[in-house]
Order: sequence, then C-alpha cells, then structure tokens
Amino acid sequence: MSLGNISVSYIDILCKTLKKLGHSEQQLLETFGVNRATLTSPNARVSIPKYMRMGNYCIGETKAPWFGLEMGKQTSLTHLGLAGLAALSAPNLKVACDCLTKYELLNTYNVRGKTSFCFDSQQAVMSFYSIKPYNEFNHFIIDLVLSGWNNAIATVTGRDNLVAQVCFEFAPPSYADYYRKYFDCEVLFSQPCNQLVLKKGAIDCQGLSACGTTFTMLERLAIAELDIVQVGLSFERKVSRAISPLLVGGTPALEQVAEQLNMAPWTVRRRLIDEGVSYQQVLNDTRCDMAKTYARDTALSLGEIAYLLGFGSATAFQRAFKRWTGLAPGGYRHQSRL
Repeated sequence: MSLGNISVSYIDILCKTLKKLGHSEQQLLETFGVNRATLTSPNARVSIPKYMRMGNYCIGETKAPWFGLEMGKQTSLTHLGLAGLAALSAPNLKVACDCLTKYELLNTYNVRGKTSFCFDSQQAVMSFYSIKPYNEFNHFIIDLVLSGWNNAIATVTGRDNLVAQVCFEFAPPSYADYYRKYFDCEVLFSQPCNQLVLKKGAIDCQGLSACGTTFTMLERLAIAELDIVQVGLSFERKVSRAISPLLVGGTPALEQVAEQLNMAPWTVRRRLIDEGVSYQQVLNDTRCDMAKTYARDTALSLGEIAYLLGFGSATAFQRAFKRWTGLAPGGYRHQSRL
C-alpha cells in the first residue's frame, strides 16, 4: 500500500521556492531522478515519502527550516489543478474554500486523512489532518498547506486580512518567529488540530476573478474527474481507505468506518461479503500493508509505527509484523533497503 501521492505540480513549487531563495533547482531534480518531461505531465505523481525527502533536501540546501512557509507563499491556485482553478473563478470565498477541499483528491492523496472545510453562522474553519508524530522531517508539510491556504484566500478575494487565527498541532519550532512574516494574524502552536480560522463574515467576500460560466464548467470537469478517480476502486479498497486515518492510536470499529462512508454498518458488512472478505480481513490487510510501507519508506521508529497503526505497544506491533511477513520489522527495513 502506498502512503499516498501528490501531483508533480508540487515539485514545481519546490523549484520556485528554491529560485526565490537564490538556489538552482537542477541539483534537486537530478538527485531525485525527475526530468522536465515529468514536470509537464498532467497525470504524473510522486509518492508522499519521496516528496518529504525532496522537501527536506531543499531545507538542507537553503539552510531555511521555514522553507514550507515560503512554499505556501509561492503556491499559486494553478498549482492546485482543477480545484484551484474552480476556486479562482468561484463566486465567493465560501465556495472557493469548499472547492479546495472537496476536489483535493484530484491533486493529492494521503492515507492519513483528508482536509475539511466547516462553517456556521459564527465561524468558518479549514482543517488539515494530523500527521503525528511531528519532527523536523514533516513540519514543512503543515507549513506549506496552511501558508498556501492563507495565500489562496488572499488571491481569491484580493484581501489579506480575512484570517483570524492559524493553529498548528506541533510545538513552536526553532523558527517560530518566522510565522509572523507569513501570517498577519494570531498564530498558535501545540493546538488540538491544524487549522485556519476565518474572520466572521469572511466567507461572504466576493471572488475577485469570479465568473459564473467558467466556474460551472470547471466544477463539472472536477466532478467528472473525481468520479473517474473513485470509480475504479473496489468496495474493499474504499473501506481500506476509510480505515487508514482512523488507525492512529487505536483500532477502528466497523461502526466508525461505516460513519466515514456514510453507510449503515450492516451495508458495509454485506458489501464486503459480496466481494469475499470480512471487515476484520480488510482491517488486518490494511495494517499489514501500511506497516510494510512505513518500515520500508520512512525513518519512523517502531514505537511511532505501532502508534500510527493502532497497536498498544511496540512489542505487540513487532509480534504482528513477524506473523505477517516472517521477519522482524527492523530486519524487513534493512532487507528492503539493500
């Protein structure tokens, strides 16, 4: 199982940010085997682990741990594909934010979760899922997303004063002072979730480039593309995707997964049986596939992987891993990297 993938348009953001900070992107592309043809391919993707390695390579080259914040500033709505273009032509900020989250899957997929946009009469919030445990290796991902959203809101409305608060799950990093440069609002760390809170009434702001006919056309295209992306998935695969983000810190029950799929538990159970599998089988297979991928493609400790897969201890995880593969996770990691 892949931990997720992301459009190569995000590599273009890395390149633009390197240039902005006075560095050439050529060495980055050569180091990670990315050619110019790949960068112009609309369907080309890069794995999440590889993208994280590329981002950290850039941080090392520029000596700028705030690289992700600058990436967000260098992100244009065109980098976000149909989701970004639909947002740019949307009638107001509410519809634009909805497009950015609703059509996210067209540009990026992560087993850890998906972004969301929620609003009521008092508050509107864009939220990014947790990617704990946090370290210097993945801070830049959260920085990129929230800084990018902040930039997108200003682009859509022509106003840079619509964000009331930005929240980060992780503790203040070594470069905490730099957040003031990128966010003209309250910035909080060690919060329950990663989110951007809009000021009251902000979602009603009209889009600067709003165009009804263009928006309708782009939304139709986005809906059609989303259907194509999802239609090829078996129901077992859809259940597995729903399980993945719920594993962190515990084992999800069928009822939790059914809620994510907006189905009754008995319907989920019946449809899985129709495909010849049980919920427990899908849960075990999902854990096994993710365990092998985490061990092979990341530098996470065994304790961290155990937590991400819902095991009570590293010992319990190691026993399960050996049962699945015949190898201890450390041995599997070493063997896969030879």
